[in-house]
Amino acid sequence: MQSMNQINSGDTAWVLVSAVLVLLMTPALGFFYGGMVRRKNVLGVLMQCMACLSLVSVLWGIYGYSLAFSKGNWLFGGFDAVMLKGVGAAPNGDYAATIPQAAFMIFQCMFAVITPAVIVGAYAERVKFSAFLLFTVLWLTFVYCPIAHMAWGVGGLFRSWGILDFAGGTVVEINCGIAGLVTALYLGRRIGISHPSLHNIPFVVLGASLLWFGWNGFNAGSALACNAVAVNAFVTTNMAAGAAVVSWAALEWILTGKPTIFGSVTGAIAGLVAITPAAGFVDFTGALIIGCVVSVLSFFAVGILKQKFKYDDSLDAFGVHAVGGFWGMFATGILATKAVNAAGSNGLLLGNGVQLLIQIKCALITIAYCAGVTWIICNVVNRIIPMRVTAGEEIIGLDLSQHHERAYTILD
Repeated sequence: MQSMNQINSGDTAWVLVSAVLVLLMTPALGFFYGGMVRRKNVLGVLMQCMACLSLVSVLWGIYGYSLAFSKGNWLFGGFDAVMLKGVGAAPNGDYAATIPQAAFMIFQCMFAVITPAVIVGAYAERVKFSAFLLFTVLWLTFVYCPIAHMAWGVGGLFRSWGILDFAGGTVVEINCGIAGLVTALYLGRRIGISHPSLHNIPFVVLGASLLWFGWNGFNAGSALACNAVAVNAFVTTNMAAGAAVVSWAALEWILTGKPTIFGSVTGAIAGLVAITPAAGFVDFTGALIIGCVVSVLSFFAVGILKQKFKYDDSLDAFGVHAVGGFWGMFATGILATKAVNAAGSNGLLLGNGVQLLIQIKCALITIAYCAGVTWIICNVVNRIIPMRVTAGEEIIGLDLSQHHERAYTILD
């Protein structure tokens, strides 16, 4: 029998493969978003996603991992692992006892990469690239790292309360969705458009398909071992996404008379978002419930709430990620079962109503913290570098105004 804190080659291989799958999700997000913006901005979106992949990776190694996962206080980690000091082949029993700490670090790096990239969808088509870079650095430092530490880090506030957040309902989904709403409100509406133009739906479908593919590493990899919990997370992830597609398409069919491919892939992403905190804590039935319900909630947020309040969340980061993430956290508190994961807790349906209260409390604190700090960051960035491009630059498009290149020979 393998002793604790001994490297397991199978666990290590699975976590590294999962890290690669999650890495793929950020370029996939670029295609998903790129198909929804106007043609004159597609390269700008792809560049922003590529910048997140590269810049955040570097910052994560310099100080981000340390702030999130070193021992510190209830809000921040410490500086013990700055420049990845001590992060090598030996395992860290506080997080994963059977893989090198470097494997855990690089897996978590990919989560840090994609979270600010999702926010791009809320302020697409109107932010200066230089301001985007500064915003991303500050947001990673003062929003992502603290929330990651609170939920998953030793000494973190949410972790000490017993949060069930398997793969990032608070850390990734609610966090990026709320930040997206705040930035959209801060910047105001785009010029000449009130909804995504969907210039290339095949791009959207390609991106969504690759996101679904990568999300299995995102969730199943969060078991940090090649075991039954990872298998369960893989199964529930796939089933929740499928259920969400079916329910979204059914809603469209009932309400508009026709199901659409764009609606179906949006439903898939909503289902993947909602199952993220629950994947390692609920069974197949729970996954079906989570996937079916999230489509109703996100459909309402995207199709009705957004239109009523007229906020220009360009590509629905709030309606899909924040709404879906909150529902996922809430549902985990209801549907979780220790029969799936002995390291977790039972939810309300199995007599543990306290877990539901913990889930709601952690989600609400994430919303409040993220909204407040993101608003401050927007103000700071805007004082240093005006965040929004000029009207002329916005009309020309970010591809030319920010990067001096274009994807098409004829501009729209």
